[in-house]
Amino acid sequence: MDSARTASRTAVLVCQGRAAANGRLAVGRFADETAMSLLQDGERLVVDGVRSGSPPSDWRERLDYELVQATAEGMAPRTVAIDDAIEEAIEEAIEAASAAQVVVLGAGLDGRAWRMTSLAEVDVYEVDHPASQDAKRDRVAAAGLTLASKSVTYAPVDFSRDRLDDRLAAAGHQRGEPTIWVWEGVVPYLSGGEVAATVSALAGASAAGSRLIVQYQAPSLVASTGRLAIRGMNRLARREDMWTNEPSRSTWKPASIAGLLARNGYQVVRDDNLLTIADELGVTATHRRSLSAGRVLVSDLDA
Repeated sequence: MDSARTASRTAVLVCQGRAAANGRLAVGRFADETAMSLLQDGERLVVDGVRSGSPPSDWRERLDYELVQATAEGMAPRTVAIDDAIEEAIEEAIEAASAAQVVVLGAGLDGRAWRMTSLAEVDVYEVDHPASQDAKRDRVAAAGLTLASKSVTYAPVDFSRDRLDDRLAAAGHQRGEPTIWVWEGVVPYLSGGEVAATVSALAGASAAGSRLIVQYQAPSLVASTGRLAIRGMNRLARREDMWTNEPSRSTWKPASIAGLLARNGYQVVRDDNLLTIADELGVTATHRRSLSAGRVLVSDLDA
């Protein structure tokens, strides 16, 4: 595959985490059959190892194994919380006799449009960098996935030169109808100013009653130290560091992000940490402190 059509390393890791969790964690509440299909052969090897519970003896390969295993622990509660918030908003739209539309921001290798049957009457728009979307489309085509949503439309956005609302309008997004925004796995890689600008842009492109679902990271010394340790081990092993091109740029205290949303007309419905959600789902978490820093926030735009 051409390097310009290669998915980001973090997008692959998230997909690997979902594939490793499928059928193993939060069974009956979490499922993602699309994840393994969207991975390439080499990317599936470590997932197979995690699923079989067979850690490799080579310490370099063990780094990937532990990272995917830890990611799987976070993917199950994170995905369930977001899926529940989407389905809840769809039900509310149906009751209000309004059209529901979902926009996935920084979609990466997200498989919701191909796995969520609740999207059967919903138009889905995926927003991502053009090169990332090219890679996603290649993988979807190779996997032969069947669409579960009413439609899926790719809205390529290069934020260095494109306006989000313009690109979405060109893709067919209906600004006058409520939108369910899914902002997952993106906020940590944006600066505080970029997060604020995006929230403002989303509010401007939303009708009253729209829902914004945000996955973000709260400040955590444990999580920061863990990431530094992984980077150090990768350097020692002379391996690629995924965070060189995709560094972590911001963390948010719940009160701070709630204040930002309120200034743009959004009111927080709930904001839970992933450890609490994992415990409720019966997920046995070994990285409890790291999970407690991950959060999923659900907010609605005032009518």
